[in-house]
Amino acid sequence: MATLATDPTPELLAPAGNWDCARAAVAAGADAIYFGLPRFNARLRADNFIEADLVELMEFLHRHGVKGFVTMNTLIFTSEMKAAEEQLRKIAAAGVDALIIQDLGLAKLARTVAPDVELHASTQMTITSPEGLAFIETLFPMERAVLARELSIKEIERFHSHNAEHLNLKTPLEVFVHGALCVAYSGQCLTSESLGQRSANRGECAQACRMPYEIVVDGETRDLGAVRYLLSPQDLAAVDLVPELVRAGVKSFKIEGRLKSPEYVSAVTRVYRKALDAAMAHAESPITPSDRYELEMTFSRGLSTGWFSGTNHPYLTHGKFGKKRGPLLGEIIDCGPGWIRLGNLTGVPFTAGDGVVFDAGENRDLEQGARIWVIEGDRLIFHLTYSGINFDRIKPGQTLYKTSDPKLDSELRRFWQNTRPVEKKSALHFVVTGKPGEPITVAAVYDRRTFSESSPMPLVEAEKHPLGTEKLAEQLGRLGDSSFELGSLDNQLQGNCHIAVSALNQLRRALVKQLEDAAAIKPERSKITATYQDLLPSPNLQSPISNPQLSVLCRTMGQLTAAIECGVESIYCDFEDPRRYKEAVLLFRSTISDPRSTISLATPRILKPGEMGYLKLIEKAAPDGLLLRNLAALHFYKDRHDLKKIGDFSLNVANPITAKLLMESAALDYLTISYDLNIGQVLELLHGAPPEWFELTLHQHMPMFHMEHCVFCTFLSKGTTYKDCGRPCETHVVHLRDRVGQLHRLQADVGCRNTLFNGKAQTGARYYEHLRQAGLSRFRIELLDEAEDAAKTIRAYQDLLSGKSDAFDLIDQVHALEKLGVTEGTLAEH
Repeated sequence: MATLATDPTPELLAPAGNWDCARAAVAAGADAIYFGLPRFNARLRADNFIEADLVELMEFLHRHGVKGFVTMNTLIFTSEMKAAEEQLRKIAAAGVDALIIQDLGLAKLARTVAPDVELHASTQMTITSPEGLAFIETLFPMERAVLARELSIKEIERFHSHNAEHLNLKTPLEVFVHGALCVAYSGQCLTSESLGQRSANRGECAQACRMPYEIVVDGETRDLGAVRYLLSPQDLAAVDLVPELVRAGVKSFKIEGRLKSPEYVSAVTRVYRKALDAAMAHAESPITPSDRYELEMTFSRGLSTGWFSGTNHPYLTHGKFGKKRGPLLGEIIDCGPGWIRLGNLTGVPFTAGDGVVFDAGENRDLEQGARIWVIEGDRLIFHLTYSGINFDRIKPGQTLYKTSDPKLDSELRRFWQNTRPVEKKSALHFVVTGKPGEPITVAAVYDRRTFSESSPMPLVEAEKHPLGTEKLAEQLGRLGDSSFELGSLDNQLQGNCHIAVSALNQLRRALVKQLEDAAAIKPERSKITATYQDLLPSPNLQSPISNPQLSVLCRTMGQLTAAIECGVESIYCDFEDPRRYKEAVLLFRSTISDPRSTISLATPRILKPGEMGYLKLIEKAAPDGLLLRNLAALHFYKDRHDLKKIGDFSLNVANPITAKLLMESAALDYLTISYDLNIGQVLELLHGAPPEWFELTLHQHMPMFHMEHCVFCTFLSKGTTYKDCGRPCETHVVHLRDRVGQLHRLQADVGCRNTLFNGKAQTGARYYEHLRQAGLSRFRIELLDEAEDAAKTIRAYQDLLSGKSDAFDLIDQVHALEKLGVTEGTLAEH
């Protein structure tokens, strides 16, 4: 057997927020585009397509050999399951190639009602380790997994089959290679939800990471000069790393930017097309200075290679600005009313009409920008009236950035508007079988169907030159003006075979006619009778409502002691250093008086390749249970039935199908309801699934940003990683102050990942009776930095659950204890 085929070129995947961007992506050489519809997509601010566009868009894409992927990459609430199902069916009917999905329940539904559409795990699923991907594969097969953007190339390599043989991973990998970087892990950012009731898990990110912050260390504000954008990473540009990513096993190279212009899409896509083609040809990099200029000019906050080369916190987040800058032109060495002179020029070209911005180390709301009016000698002249610049604020030493290039924009616009992409032919994959004395059969797969033709005359024994792969490819590949081309050929002939060339040509013509006829008639898709209702848990039986139970999450040994003294039956420990878990369990065992009381230990919220040792360390502490916070932990402990297992909020359980999937596949005792749900949506979930499956966090400081980016290392040390930062996180209490003056507590975990907690505690106490009436019996409070007040806070909620006080009494008490006050937070209707 011989095969004429090569490893297929990895896919280049471009964003499309509207029709113009889709045309630009196709013109620039994208293999596929991804786009959203008005509902259930993580870029609601994009123009987006509408359902009426689907058929026309997919016909346009397929005519040019380009695939189309629809993003349904948000959480789905219980009341939305029917609408989501209807959208899935329309997507399948339109011939969409793939769905990009975050919600596990929605993925299960898509596999059920749209089985012919590929399923891609969104980066919103927070797949950060091979073990996490292995857990997804136990739920349902996926045709693609979009990995978290925080992974290095070395970490990505560990997903490859030969590096993860014990997991036997089968899912092809996709990574983002260009565009904006979120500072928080995708699927784990609760900032917009916490500060403004606009959830990033619902496509409504308010980009709080791009705002200025002050850092407060041990109660004193640190002067960082012009550094204010402490949480705003530079943009990603991995164009030079494409060959390494190919070798690491990446099969799809994704460009961010559904909110960007068609000029951005065309510029970035055509540059990465060159880079990917060269990498596959093992050629030298074809990327020119002009290409790099286009990448930086069309949109950038400064370009970096992100996390691909490993950890270097200051390199990723310099903190000097948080919005588009473009390339640096130089430094102002002299200036006057209406003019400036530049020094330390970077070599970036500039001319009259270009847009620039002055970097004076100001907040972005105060920045001044304009267009260059004329250039006289070495002076850049700005119109004194129409530029709007206050030249009293322009000083030598300030820097100048180029923000727009009308000439480049015009060239890019002409490119995508005037380029007529060639209508691509469909690649055929032939399989040839037979042996002397039997007919030769040529089969081809098209549109997931197999077509074949056999010769009327049998093969004969070859006397001199047996029929080989090259000869078969030569004859069968003569597809002329048909809509097909040879993709690969699998020669399975047995023995030394011979047949007349005319017979091969006749076979080819007959097979092509079959294929052309099939292409003209679209097969009817099998009707799927199953619905979302078939995936729901069994209807609830009206069982007696259990007595309420309060659990307390402790982050210090002092809080643990307070919880024990208060007689809390269910205690969670969430310590920065898991080595202290053993001490915590021993303290609990030696002082607890009620044998029904349990202590459970929280896993890290993120686990990356090679970090499973943390889970082994937690296990050695011999707890009663585990608070599981990620997919890798679910996989690691899936067969452990001797420990109580609780799924935490970070698993994003927002509907009954997701809840059922996790409860059954991970053998969980119960789940924490997603923090994205308001009270109405919580009650819908409790009516749609057994209430005994759930616990709800009633009091907490919302964990807003959860980041690989370490603020401690970047702004409180001269180091770049945990190896040389001096560990300021262990010796200082740090808060970030936002633009309205609110302080938010910053903490590091064992992996040096940072969490920024909302400075205001929030309580859902006002809804306690509604939740009890819906059958919920498990309630949690999470302590953050409470010390002496920890016991008082715990007792206030114990009184609420026991009926000794009501919500109004509790809010008065907790408000008196909390210096920053309490809000109803995300449980409030919005």
